Parts: sequence; structure tokens; C-alpha cells
Amino acid sequence: MLVAILNCNLGFAQTEKKLSDDERMAWWRDSKFGMFIHWGAYSIIGGERGTNIAGGGAEWAMDKLDYTVEDYEKFPKIFNPQLFDADAWVTMAKNAGMKYIVITSKHHDGFCLWDSKATEYDVMDTAPFKRDIIKELSEACKKQGIIFCFYYSIVDWHHQQAQGNLYPNYNIGQHDDPSVVNPKFPKYFKNYLKPQVKELLTNYGDIGVVWFDGDWISDYTTEMGKELYSFIRDIQPNTIVNNRVDKGRKGMEGMDAEGNFAGDFGTPEQEIPDTGIDSDWEACMTMNGTWGYKPDDNKWKSSEDLIQKLVDIVSKGGNFLLNIGPDGFGRFPAQSIRRLNAMGEWTKKNGEAIYGASASPYKKPKWGRYTEKDGVIYAHVFNWPKSGILKLHKNIKVKKATLLTDPDTELKSLKTSREVLVEVPIFAPDNPVSVVKIELEN
Repeated sequence: MLVAILNCNLGFAQTEKKLSDDERMAWWRDSKFGMFIHWGAYSIIGGERGTNIAGGGAEWAMDKLDYTVEDYEKFPKIFNPQLFDADAWVTMAKNAGMKYIVITSKHHDGFCLWDSKATEYDVMDTAPFKRDIIKELSEACKKQGIIFCFYYSIVDWHHQQAQGNLYPNYNIGQHDDPSVVNPKFPKYFKNYLKPQVKELLTNYGDIGVVWFDGDWISDYTTEMGKELYSFIRDIQPNTIVNNRVDKGRKGMEGMDAEGNFAGDFGTPEQEIPDTGIDSDWEACMTMNGTWGYKPDDNKWKSSEDLIQKLVDIVSKGGNFLLNIGPDGFGRFPAQSIRRLNAMGEWTKKNGEAIYGASASPYKKPKWGRYTEKDGVIYAHVFNWPKSGILKLHKNIKVKKATLLTDPDTELKSLKTSREVLVEVPIFAPDNPVSVVKIELEN
């Protein structure tokens, strides 16, 4: 049913119907779980240059390892990921329970993963790979009912009219210095950035989300952001655009400051808000510490932690965009695959309590989280009660309680003045999160 709705709502190229904002956002709000993919020429480097190891992130290797433009250009020239398989990537995302994919079409290094007519610094002209990665991935998503989305960096360390590139042998670290400006940036915005975004919106079918980054640079203005947002919606009226298209984002918190800013949802990065937020938001997060491929980064979050983060985010009304950093050959790291498989096993059994669910109407309990959907409260239990008694919020009016994975066995419940008690099995039926389904009266 969900796929049918998505196909209808995302028929931008095939239909002229312009959806209302709620209709346009509906598929995204229901999806809850997506895959972020950071991949490009930097995946060859792996965050290392001799004995120097990049801090902060492998996808920032050009900056953190002090490559000049000329030095860095050798990596796109050898980018030849023969093991890349778009269908396999999409299958892994789908099996993990993810409903959409966001791929870095162009990161800060400026190298493009599609056949761009605006530059030869792309996978078709510069790299020996000679395959349009965006095309292959968009087609694979369409075949498997996954919504295709792309990331695009406003920053471009390669383009001569973009920020920081005024100096022949500049220190690339100046890119993150607000005092460094490029008076030619408006020309880059008009003659390069916008035409590239148009290519991506017109040559690869329906786009679910346009995900921008690099909004922090001094050269980019809120006027440009609003212009770009309108430009996108004119081409594909029903697509969704993140708030980094404008200048209102408050740092890693990701939500807009007060004011009139363009964008459809907030973007907390590497963090989850303590409480729910009234507007739409999506937490983007890495599985380890870096976005791009970095083999020496072994700070992997456990599968249990990632599943609990998914539940926590949904319980607060958000989406979870979980990142993968494939290597230079086009392979997902084995650690990522294991975690995707574990999340897939859990979502197959418990997806009813995630997809289409809304934020909990109750304060988060000590034992886990609540989600709500269609007159049902789902109690996601992180810490299973050893007593066999699950204590629910006192205002929950239980009509029927069951384990989500055992709908035929009704659980006994008792309302007291302080709480609602539900009798559950001594042992948790599922790990790391067991779900109790509570159908409500009225």
C-alpha cells in the first residue's frame, strides 16, 4: 500500500498535479528510516595520507590532509569502483527496512557522480569508470520501490568561482574560515550550481528529497537559498528539500532559528533532540565516527544501539537517516552490512510500530519509548521488566494488550491510581527492543 501511495505522490514527471504540503510530505513522514550514502573519490583515500590521518571525516580528506586542487585531481582520475552494484546496494537498504536513499551526487571536493554537462570533473569524463552512478542507483531504486534522493554540496573546493579558490596554492583549510570569501561565487551559483541541480532534477526521474549541505559558507546567502528552493519546486513541485538550502540552521542541532527560512525539514546531525519537535525533522547519523570510508575508524555503534536510536527518533516525531561509507571499490564495509542485517531482522517483525507512526503523546518512560498510530500505543521496551509487570502511563486506557510478535495472546492489564500495569512474560520476546501493542478504548 505504501509503495502505491509513493508512486502516486511522486509522479512529478508523469502528472501535473501539485500536491499540498501535507500530501507532499506524507510519504516521507511515513517512511521514518532512510539510508545516507557518502561516496566519491575520497573513498579511495580512506582518510589517510602517508602517516597523516584525517581528523573529522574521510570525506573531508581534501581539506584535512591539505591537498591542493592539482594534487587531489589524481583521485578522480583513478576512481574505478568495479564492484559497485546499484541493485545490491538498494537491496541491502530495502532489507534493512529503509524506505529511501540519499546519495552524495557531489560532495565538497566538487567531483560529480553523474554525467554533468556543466563540467568534465565527473565520473563519465574524468574517471575511468565511465558509468553514471546516479542513473544506475535511481533506476535500481525505482525497480525495488525505494524512493531515490540526492545530496548536493553548496561548497565546491574544485571550482574556481566557488568559495576559497581565489588563491593558486591556497590552504584548503580556509574553506571553513568565514572571513574567506570569493566575489565570483554568485556566478558559480547562477552558472554552475543551479544548472547542475536542474540536471539532477530533470534527467533521473522523480526525486524524493534534495538534501543540501555547505550552507555555512559566507558566500552563500539566504536570498540564494530562497531562490534555489523556488527553483527546485518549479522543476519538481512535489519534491522535498531540507533546511540546509537556506541559512537558518542552528549548527549541529539542525533546526531553524526564528525567522522565515526555506526548507521542509530540520537536520540534526549526529544527535537526537531530547524531546519531540513540532516541525518535521530528520536525524542524520554515522554508524561509526565518519561519513566517508575510513578503515581505521573502529568506533562502531552496536546494532542494539542503532535500533534503539531508530525507536527513540520515531517516538519524538522524526526520521532516521543512517549513513553508509562504501570503499573505493564500491563495497559496503562488513561492519555496516552486519548492522543493516540486524536492523532488517528487527524491522521485519516490528515495523508496524515504526512506519507511519507518530510521536508519543506521553513522556518517555524509564524502560523505553512509546509510539502511536491509528488509535494504538506501541510500548517499545528497551529494559524488559524482570518482575513480569510493565508499568504504563496512567492515562493509557487499555482495550487490549498483546505482544506485537504474538498477536493471539492477550496480556492482562490493571489500572491503578498511579499507573497501568500489564502482565508480560518473564523473558523478553525480542532483542534489543520488544514491543507491546496496546489498543485503546474509544
